[in-house]
Amino acid sequence: MPSSVRLRVFFLFAAGYFVSYVFRGVNLGFAPLITHDLGLSAADLGLLTSLYFIGFAIAQIPVGVLLDHYGPRRVTAGMLVFAAAGIWTFGASHGLGGLMVGRLLIGIGVSVCLSAAFKASAQHFPVARLPLVNGLTMAVGGLGGVVVGSPLASLLQTTTWRQVSIGLGVFTLVVAAAIALFAPRNADSHHQADVISQFKGTWHILKSGAFWKIASFSVVTQGVFYAMQSLWIRPYLLDVMNLTPAHAAALVSVLGFAMMLGCVGFGAAARGMERRGVSVYAFCGVGMALYVLVQVLMVLRVPLPPATLLAAYGVFGGTGILSYAVMAEYFPSHMIGRATTTLTLVIFLLIFGFQVGVGAVLSRWTPEGGHYPAAAHVTVWGILIALQLASAVWYVLPSRVLHKTERAAS
Repeated sequence: MPSSVRLRVFFLFAAGYFVSYVFRGVNLGFAPLITHDLGLSAADLGLLTSLYFIGFAIAQIPVGVLLDHYGPRRVTAGMLVFAAAGIWTFGASHGLGGLMVGRLLIGIGVSVCLSAAFKASAQHFPVARLPLVNGLTMAVGGLGGVVVGSPLASLLQTTTWRQVSIGLGVFTLVVAAAIALFAPRNADSHHQADVISQFKGTWHILKSGAFWKIASFSVVTQGVFYAMQSLWIRPYLLDVMNLTPAHAAALVSVLGFAMMLGCVGFGAAARGMERRGVSVYAFCGVGMALYVLVQVLMVLRVPLPPATLLAAYGVFGGTGILSYAVMAEYFPSHMIGRATTTLTLVIFLLIFGFQVGVGAVLSRWTPEGGHYPAAAHVTVWGILIALQLASAVWYVLPSRVLHKTERAAS
């Protein structure tokens, strides 16, 4: 296949994931303004922001079926229209109910972006290159995490969050049109099976011991990472590290850049380590363990510069993404759409739960001057670290399920 076609596939679908990532974290910048306008509590804000993730999650199984049946080009272009409608609803709302509807629509609309990118890559790139290509896709998406830091904070000093919402909707439609017009039509090739058979394939994945073994540690670490990055890391920086809003916004961008570097670096290194006898599964596990270690250092408030801790948090926070490449080794190509969307479903359900849960725990303390006490944040991190350690035990326990037998399934 010509390299120009592969590059076109990569950039178009990575742009879709960039849109998804911007929407994921845009409430980092919007939150203080929306909270001021509507008088939201931490629990309200956590629920509002997390509706993106529940919308994303509930759409995953039907999206996986659609991807495998109709292909990523048509499905992605169509679904992004819902995201544009969602952000316009969000920006036009003057009550919590309207904001919630808009946020839910956004989550549904961009629910296809990550899995479509992985599906298109699996169709056009050799399996050996997928860790790097998937890492690069995550890096492009990670730019969205950078944008919602200092750039968004600066923009909101000259315009309103409602005007930004209008602009985001227009940009989303431009990306949708580009994918519809310029993505290769052979990306729409699909496994010839009826919809009932497609859903049976999803059920097969959910019953798979290999799926749950691969997913165990990564879904929890990814759930924690994105729940914190997209909302709660900023309050932590303000309340515990006592940073100024401008410094906190800058560190959010640092985290985004670091995640990009981590995704690319770990993706590039994964196959090299495999040639040295270290499986992608094991390499992914080491990266996730280092991510948990960074969280422990943050909770212990070790005397390291905040930028160093946030950079390490970002670099290791995205390593669980290698699990998607591991899935491609255990499931046949015509089931990759459903395998990746099922993995994403579990991750995003956990992000939803963690965002709501963190808000609920923080709300047990009374904020003073708009800030929660350090003890509240330490309690939150302690619970999250304990959950990740429990999932790590399952991940490392010996098992016979990882024998790549799933690739024979249909």
